[in-house]
Amino acid sequence: MIVLGVESSCDETGLALYDTERGLLSHALHSQVAMHEEYGGVVPELASRDHIRRALPLLEQVLAKAGLPKERIDAIAYTQGPGLAGALLVGSSVACSLALALDKPVLGVHHLEGHLLSPLLASERPEFPFIALLVSGGHTQLMRVDGVGRYTLLGETLDDAAGEAFDKSAKLLGLGYPGGPAISRLAEFGDPEAYKLPRPMLHSKDFNFSFSGLKTAVLTVVRNSGSEIANICEQDKANIARGFVDAIVDVLTAKCISALKHTGLKRLVIAGGVGANRQLRESLNAAAAKKKFKVYYPELEFCTDNGAMIAFAGALRLERNPAAATHDYSFNVRPRWPLDEIEPA
Repeated sequence: MIVLGVESSCDETGLALYDTERGLLSHALHSQVAMHEEYGGVVPELASRDHIRRALPLLEQVLAKAGLPKERIDAIAYTQGPGLAGALLVGSSVACSLALALDKPVLGVHHLEGHLLSPLLASERPEFPFIALLVSGGHTQLMRVDGVGRYTLLGETLDDAAGEAFDKSAKLLGLGYPGGPAISRLAEFGDPEAYKLPRPMLHSKDFNFSFSGLKTAVLTVVRNSGSEIANICEQDKANIARGFVDAIVDVLTAKCISALKHTGLKRLVIAGGVGANRQLRESLNAAAAKKKFKVYYPELEFCTDNGAMIAFAGALRLERNPAAATHDYSFNVRPRWPLDEIEPA
């Protein structure tokens, strides 16, 4: 069975073809980062319009890469939510229109389920059950994953997501958008002893997170270092960045270890854009070696939003329940869609 995946939940347009027998056939992605950079963040209307421009050329691209005519597609999976309403509508309308034209079934996929299952696309894939840390610009959640559609929320952020804290703190340091990769690179040159920033909820005895206070701590340090960010020397910026990154990595690592201990599981999966962070990976790998558990990551190209994870999640669901897809093309999107509301596969 060949499944086309369409992802358009925010500022990446992604399409991919996944074959349940041969694996991932092809994928293509367009990022809107350059377009949104001058605004310091994603502009929803611009994002939606750009998805319209990119979707069909990317479709032709993935079909050409796979060497398949579009008639060979067996089903189409698209991101139904959560995400930006306008952006979701573009992807869902493209998917349902194409399915109608080809007389193929369609399936709406939960965006976060795509992220949770994306490490299974790697050459070394985890077996169920496992603990998953979903960590991105919009989400920071710890889940127990017992199978496709079988997710138990253990804890989540009470305010800012980890990726959001990265971007906001980077902006305070004058690093622009997107800030996460920039502040991580700058932190590599910082002194770990220069600034000891707080580790929010590190000892809370639960699996929840809070990063708003850490962002405020960065703001306080910046204000105490000079009246304007332009007056702070580059080394001090690096030191502040190092203090921030160390704090957030320490919290994420400790919570993962606590969740593994609580459940007795020995497999940890990291999913979402922050999963590409080098310092986080190094910290978790060191903890895994010491605590004797195994940690799995998506391939770097599949950490951020992409069509491959949607095609893959759709294929897994259809393998377990072919009736999950429909020929009803009156699509709807769900900008807010709690993961615990999705049906087991």
